[in-house]
Amino acid sequence: MPDKEQNNQSDFMIEKIKVRPINRKKLVRRTIITASMAVIFGLIACFTFLILEPVINRWLYPEEKPKIVVLPEDQEEMAPEDMLAENLPTESPSPTPEPAPDQTPETDPGQEVTLEEQVLGILAENPPDLTMDHYKQIYLSMSDYVKELNKYMVTITTVVSNVDWFNDVQESRNQLSGVIVAENGKELLVLSDALPVRSAQQLILTFADGTQVEAQVKQQDKVTNLAILSVELDGLPSSMKEEGLPIVSLGASNYRNLPGTPVVALGSPMGVSNSVGYGMITSTGLPIYAPDRNYKLLLTDIFGSQNGGGVLFNLNGQVIGIITSSRNTSDLKNVVTAYGITELKKIIEKMSNGSPLPYMGISGVDVTMEANEGLGVPLGAFVKDIDMDSPAMQAGIQKGDVIIEAQGLEILTFNDYTNALFTLEPGDTMELAVMRQAQNEYKEMHFSIELR
Repeated sequence: MPDKEQNNQSDFMIEKIKVRPINRKKLVRRTIITASMAVIFGLIACFTFLILEPVINRWLYPEEKPKIVVLPEDQEEMAPEDMLAENLPTESPSPTPEPAPDQTPETDPGQEVTLEEQVLGILAENPPDLTMDHYKQIYLSMSDYVKELNKYMVTITTVVSNVDWFNDVQESRNQLSGVIVAENGKELLVLSDALPVRSAQQLILTFADGTQVEAQVKQQDKVTNLAILSVELDGLPSSMKEEGLPIVSLGASNYRNLPGTPVVALGSPMGVSNSVGYGMITSTGLPIYAPDRNYKLLLTDIFGSQNGGGVLFNLNGQVIGIITSSRNTSDLKNVVTAYGITELKKIIEKMSNGSPLPYMGISGVDVTMEANEGLGVPLGAFVKDIDMDSPAMQAGIQKGDVIIEAQGLEILTFNDYTNALFTLEPGDTMELAVMRQAQNEYKEMHFSIELR
């Protein structure tokens, strides 16, 4: 009996343990949720890395900024003989013996002889009676001179691709010339015509040694139709950088008595790449009035193409003009003309630094001493025209106003106004002080103009 009671007491402790059935739907749901969370986490991690990685790299390894390009300013109204005197030796050279026919004069290997010295030496030998041998020597010297200058020139190939009616890709290539004007530590900068490169899908630069690299448009000016192209220095061959980058020297075009100066036209003055022309400056008296800037147009006696381009070199290896055909009249359509380099330096400088060119919309001239003394017109920049809907017109500037002060600087010429304007950028405010005629006297007025 006791055993029975004991068994009855322990019966309640005997249980049958069953394995819980697997809920497949819940298992699949949890697997999907886990996988989705893993994917979402991975995406968030990748996205965060992509955002933060450049920031962290710039913080840990700050990128060196390009150097600011600064072009040297010209001296006012230099005479050609003044600059030439700087490059000639202080002592008169020893007389050169007359060379034998078909021979070039021997020179000291350690002494650099300029082209001017060679030509002057030949002419000094027998001025009244030049022989064929003298002409040969002159043209051989000019040929060697052109070869030396060509290292500053580049051939720019523009590539444009189109799809025709049959869905075939048609590629067109055109060539123009450019000149190497500066480098900023990261890029090599090339000055060229802006019209052909504006619509190009690819720009390929070919240097004098045959090196080809791809370039990008850094900045352009729609008034002069000039552009600056940039090439990464890291993309250039090491041999080219070791030899020294061929950066051209920009001269000046504000000389007294510039007409008659010998020049060499390089690039594509004949409308064909790598063409060359010899001649001289025939006139500098054709001014070009453009919004916010004036230019001096250099005329030559060099026969050229209506589609020509390139640069004008003087005999000192300096660029004194940028060839343009956009300003040619019907009388000048077959003559090589060029913008004077002096008026372009500020524009080239701003474009080389990637800065946009500001716009106010004023065309003007200098107030002459005759107008000041005879008519009482204040000295400054005389406003002769204003572009429609320009910032100047919207601010209230009128024809006949005389700008006497800009950004706190005294303005005596229109070039002074241009230089003050080019210190600013679109969106900046320019402070102007002008003299406006009211009845029989001039009254001073002040304007704050937002540039575009």
